[in-house]
Amino acid sequence: MNELKEIVLSPDPRLSQECAPVEKIDDEVRALAKRMLRVMYAADGCGLAGPQIGEMRQIVVIDVDYAGRGGKKNPYVLINPRIVTADGPEREGSEGCLSFPGVSVRVSRPSHVVVQALNLDGDLMQYEAADNLLAVCLQHEIDHVHGVTMFDHLPPIRRAEAQREYEAALAAGARPGDTEVE
Repeated sequence: MNELKEIVLSPDPRLSQECAPVEKIDDEVRALAKRMLRVMYAADGCGLAGPQIGEMRQIVVIDVDYAGRGGKKNPYVLINPRIVTADGPEREGSEGCLSFPGVSVRVSRPSHVVVQALNLDGDLMQYEAADNLLAVCLQHEIDHVHGVTMFDHLPPIRRAEAQREYEAALAAGARPGDTEVE
């Protein structure tokens, strides 16, 4: 439960700030990646970005196979990730976020994405996903390192409604990993 306390919650201003690129992949960055994975798994999340634990660096962890469903762990660590292609038909789907516990919102995103990032060995990797949770998660988490949250994708009226829902969820005791008020 201690890991959940590490998660930065909205409206913390760090969630709306651009993160610095990781300059050197060293033992400290590898330890950060392990910490991020521990926090993500503790919250039954499928992704977590640096600013969500107060680390203002471009690092993302993702595991859409495990995601609280008890599957086999298959984590990705993406350092300095960038979207090189985001195309295909727009798909609208429900998204939750560990930094916005207790709510989920409908977000429209491109259905196909190609991402390049460094792995923990410093190798340039390319990830491609279409019409699945990985495509959404890649875009959602990379948004975070650029100071963009799921609420930022909403039209103004829906954003205000979602903000009220989020505040009510927090008041009702929502914690990271909760996607709706019980």
